[in-house]
Amino acid sequence: MVKNSVGIWAFGPAVTRFVPPGYHHEVADEGMVEKTERVCEGLSDLLDGLEYHYPGEVNEENAEGILAVLKEHHMELPVIAAGLHNDPTYKMGALINPDERLRRRGIDTLKRGIELAGEIGANFIIWPGAEGYNYTFQRPYAGTWRAFIEGVAELTEHAGGRGVKIFLEHKNSEPAMKILMQNIGMTLFTIKKVEELGVDTSNLLVNLDWQHLIMNGESLAEYAELLASENKLGHQHANDGWGTFDDDNVVGTNFFMQTLEMAQTLQDVGYGANGEIVGFDLYPYTEDQVKAVRRAILHWEFIWDVAKRIERRALAEAKKRADALGGQRAVYAALGLDSEYEERIIGRRKEAKASRSASQQ
Repeated sequence: MVKNSVGIWAFGPAVTRFVPPGYHHEVADEGMVEKTERVCEGLSDLLDGLEYHYPGEVNEENAEGILAVLKEHHMELPVIAAGLHNDPTYKMGALINPDERLRRRGIDTLKRGIELAGEIGANFIIWPGAEGYNYTFQRPYAGTWRAFIEGVAELTEHAGGRGVKIFLEHKNSEPAMKILMQNIGMTLFTIKKVEELGVDTSNLLVNLDWQHLIMNGESLAEYAELLASENKLGHQHANDGWGTFDDDNVVGTNFFMQTLEMAQTLQDVGYGANGEIVGFDLYPYTEDQVKAVRRAILHWEFIWDVAKRIERRALAEAKKRADALGGQRAVYAALGLDSEYEERIIGRRKEAKASRSASQQ
């Protein structure tokens, strides 16, 4: 069974610009150690770990207390994420800030986050949500990209000496309206350009946030398999949504079939065999937070088990012929639409026809 984790940010006040206090304003003043305790008490039976942003959620001052709570519940802190996007100091970005003093401060802050990750035994996500622009004519594009690449390279090199893997996570928009690293292609471009700077990129991998791909019209399974073939599949942020915004809804609520294909693909590429984790990135706006995360985990485990039942030989044969209907047949058989069910449907239809014919005589 693949280990799992969830971002602690799922249990905050859930603020929006329309509801500034948040839908869960009752937890707005909750300390991070206290929040960790609440989550562990509600989910430790299903959950292996919690993820945190640095420095707002986990830092040098509270890490010991957080780790003590996690240890008490037999849980871990496997991933720390860069968390400067919600600091107004970096409204113009950290890695691409036009003020070189702020840029240096931002990079050095993230270096300290990487050091903390190394001490804990965690890996580090770079989600460059504020590294972009909002208007045309706002940025010198080539120079801005150069600053971004050089920043990622510096952080990657810093992580390499501490046994920390860096996971790059793309998104097309928000908080910057046009994020630089907005799709899988630009994520791989970033890794390539970092490598060209002479930095070892063997531990510079990709975190797939499923709703970010869905927003782009990108295929979950296609890019998971592609990245795995290039040894670049590092982490998952499992979620779902309507496809136009970063909803971070419960897994399997909208894009069920893509999620099922993702599960089948992760199984077939051996995801988890080397310690990889399926992390959940959720944002329960109006739902009970613990119950929403519990439902997401249960949905995913169910989907994972369904994927195991897909007959791989039949699926492989269908794919070899690019046989879409054959592929669907193999998948739906795992869902219960097997030959026996098909015969029952035919039988019901025959009976219905005979009944209608008899009533018309």
